[in-house]
Amino acid sequence: MKTKSIICSIILVIGVSQFAVAQKNKPPKGIKPDKYAMAFDRLFEAEVKPDGPGMAILIAKNGKAIYRRAIGKANLEHNIDLKPEHVFRIGSITKQFTAVSIMQLIEQGKLSPEDDITKFIPDYPTHGNRITVAHLIHHTSGIQSYTDMTGWDAETRKKDFTVSALVDYFKNEPMEFLPGEQWNYNNSGYILLGFIIEKVSGMTYGEYLQKNIFTALGMKHSYYDNAETIIPNRAQGYAIRDEGVINAPYLSMTQPYAAGSILSTVDDMLIWNNALMSGKVISKASLEKALIPATLNNGKKTNYAYGLIIGDLEGSKTIEHSGGINGFLSNGIYFPQEDVYIIGFSNSEGQPPSLTVQMGAVAIDKPFEYAEIKVDPKIFSQYTGLFTNDVAEKRRIFVRNDSLFSQRGRGSEFHLKFMDKDKVFFTGSASKITFNRNEQGVVDNLSFKTGTSEAEIWTRIEEIAEEKKEYKISPEELPQYIGKYELQESFAIRIYLENTALIAQATAQPPFELVPLAKDRFYPREVDAEIEFVRDEQNKIIKLVLNQGGRKMEMKKVE
Repeated sequence: MKTKSIICSIILVIGVSQFAVAQKNKPPKGIKPDKYAMAFDRLFEAEVKPDGPGMAILIAKNGKAIYRRAIGKANLEHNIDLKPEHVFRIGSITKQFTAVSIMQLIEQGKLSPEDDITKFIPDYPTHGNRITVAHLIHHTSGIQSYTDMTGWDAETRKKDFTVSALVDYFKNEPMEFLPGEQWNYNNSGYILLGFIIEKVSGMTYGEYLQKNIFTALGMKHSYYDNAETIIPNRAQGYAIRDEGVINAPYLSMTQPYAAGSILSTVDDMLIWNNALMSGKVISKASLEKALIPATLNNGKKTNYAYGLIIGDLEGSKTIEHSGGINGFLSNGIYFPQEDVYIIGFSNSEGQPPSLTVQMGAVAIDKPFEYAEIKVDPKIFSQYTGLFTNDVAEKRRIFVRNDSLFSQRGRGSEFHLKFMDKDKVFFTGSASKITFNRNEQGVVDNLSFKTGTSEAEIWTRIEEIAEEKKEYKISPEELPQYIGKYELQESFAIRIYLENTALIAQATAQPPFELVPLAKDRFYPREVDAEIEFVRDEQNKIIKLVLNQGGRKMEMKKVE
C-alpha cells in the first residue's frame, strides 16, 4: 500500500561499458544465460549489499525468465539469505488484482464501471455527488484517502478493523474535490472496491482472490495476508532509522485490505503477468479497456488505468505499478512491445527497487546512456529563463562558466549536456529535457521526462531567471535548530551540525546541507523543498514546517 510520502529518488546511470565485466554468478538452473546478465549483475550488486535487508528481482522475455536473483538477507536475526522463492508483501501492486477482479465481475454482468457506489453501499455519504466504480478505480473520486488522515497514526495502524469499520473510519471526511475533477492517489477508493467485490460475489475479498486468481492460475505462493498464518519462506520486513536497521513497525493487515494486503513471490508475479497480458484472467477485449487511462471532466488525460500506470521509456510503452508498505517496497514494469517483464521486491522501506527501471532499460536495449554533442555556448541564452508547471513549481535554466544548468525549485543544480538540437540530458540522472519552440522559433516551454514517467510541460514565464540570495547566519546561531522532528513514527527529520554546516537527514534518505533564506527559513541543496522552524512564546523552537510539492507538513520537535 503506497502513501503519498516524501521521496528523494536517486537513479544511478550505469553504462554499456559494464557489459564487458566478467559475470560472477552463474544463471539459476533452468534459465539460459542472457547477453545482458553481466550488466544486470553489476546494477544489482552496486545497489544491494549482501549483509543487510535485500531484494529479489526477476526479468522475463517472451514470458520466460532470463534473470532471477536475490541479494541480501530475508531475516537478519537468523542470518537467513534471501532467495527468489521468498514471499514478500507487495503493497499497492495489490491494486491491479483488485481492479482486475472488478473487471471479471463486469464481464459477468454483475456490475458496471458507471454504477454509482451507493448501489452497493447504500449508506455511503456521497455529499450529493455521483461517485462511480470507475472513479474509485482511477483515483478520481475525490474521497479522502484514509492513509493521509492526521488520525491515522502509529497507534491506529496497530488496530484490527472489519471492512465495515474501515469504511466508517473515512467515509464522513469532507470531499477533496468533485468526482472526476482531479486525480489524487487514493487508498480509500480501493478499500471500497474490495467491499464491493464482497457484496457482489458473496465471498470475502481474500476468498475471491484465492478462488478466482491464485488457485485458478496456479499461483501457489501468493496469499491474502494474515499475520497469524504460517507462510513458508515469508521474508521479514525492515525499516531504516537513525540508529540503523530495525524490524518494521507493526501494521494490522486488516487495514491495507484491497489496497495493499497481498503477499507474493517474483515467480508468481510472472505467472500473473503472463496470464493477464495473454487474456487468461480477463478477455483481451476487457484487458484493452482496462489499460485505457482515465480522462478527467475537463478532457485532460491521466496515466492511471485499472490498477496500472501507463508510461513510456525511450519510446517504449510501459504498464507498471509500485508498492510501499511497512517493511517492504516493490516495483513491476511490463514492456508490451518488447514483451519484457521485470519485477523487484525489497524487504526494507529504505531500499526502493528503483533499479528495476534501469534493468528494464537495459533489457529492451535502451540503457540510460546518452551521447553528448558539442554546441556553441553562445546559443545557451535561447534556453535560459524561469519555467513553471501546472502546480506552480519553478524550474530555472541558467548558464554558469559556459555550461547550461537546470534547477528545480531550490533543489540540486544539474549540469545539462546536449544530445540533439533543443534536447539535453542530465549528468548522472535518467532525466531529459526537450525545449519546444513557438511559430517564431522562440523557446516558450520545455518538456521534462525522467525514467518511465509521463513527460511534464513547463511554461517559460521569464527569459532571465533570478539568482538566489542566501541569508547570512552566524555559526553561533545554528545549534538552536538541532533536534529530531517527527511527522509520524515511521518518518522524521534529524537536524544536526557538521563542522559549520546545518545538515538535515530524513528517515532512510541521504543527508543534505540546509542553506538559510531568512531567519528560521532554510532550503536543502539537494531537494526541491523549504523548511521553516516555528517558535513558541518563549522563543523556543517547537516544530518545523516542511513545504514540498505544494504540501505543508508540520513536524513536532521530539528531541
